[in-house]
Amino acid sequence: MRDIPDHPLEFTTYPPDEMVLRSQEFLAMMKKRHSVRQFADQPVPMDVIHNCLAVAGRAPSGANQQPWHFVVVRDAAIKHRIRLAAEAEERAFYSDRASDEWLSALAPLGTDANKAFIDDAGCLIVIFAQSYGLTADGEKYKHYYVQESVGIATGFLIAALHHAGLACLTHTPSPMNFLGEILNRPPNERAYINLVVGYPAKEATVPAHALQKKALAEFITIF
Repeated sequence: MRDIPDHPLEFTTYPPDEMVLRSQEFLAMMKKRHSVRQFADQPVPMDVIHNCLAVAGRAPSGANQQPWHFVVVRDAAIKHRIRLAAEAEERAFYSDRASDEWLSALAPLGTDANKAFIDDAGCLIVIFAQSYGLTADGEKYKHYYVQESVGIATGFLIAALHHAGLACLTHTPSPMNFLGEILNRPPNERAYINLVVGYPAKEATVPAHALQKKALAEFITIF
């Protein structure tokens, strides 16, 4: 039985016409969101990063356990260590681990083992998923729907960064154990995504393949 009273819901409703307009404006903004691989060597405002992370922290999660941790890396030396470790894994991926089918799927995007964007971007936000929680006394307790929860929080963060005017790239070398080692994270955390964040370079481009999005009718069903 809960002994803490529920809090009144704070929510704003809008007339249907305004709802349509707001949804159209948000869609128009998000249509301009693309993964970026060419970043300007320019610092990002930390107040913006803090606000966007606060948005991520508002995401729903299994049993409201919020099984995530975000590590912001601005230090050039640490970013470079991460780049070197990532490129070692990526070289192994492209030369040995990836199937021909996987490499064929990646080919239109023009990706390779060179990850200069890790050095160039204003910061990295390394997102960790917590497989279990720890009480103040060090006792373990189970987390529920970890992957789903962290995925939702990551989506919130990406949208917030784009809304604020920063570009990002979801970088997922496999395996990513090196991120936990370099950033000294505890055993209950596993790297989920290395989110590369910053201002796009003036010469940044988007692969034509990335512009090919499914039409709405291809991915929705309405009963």
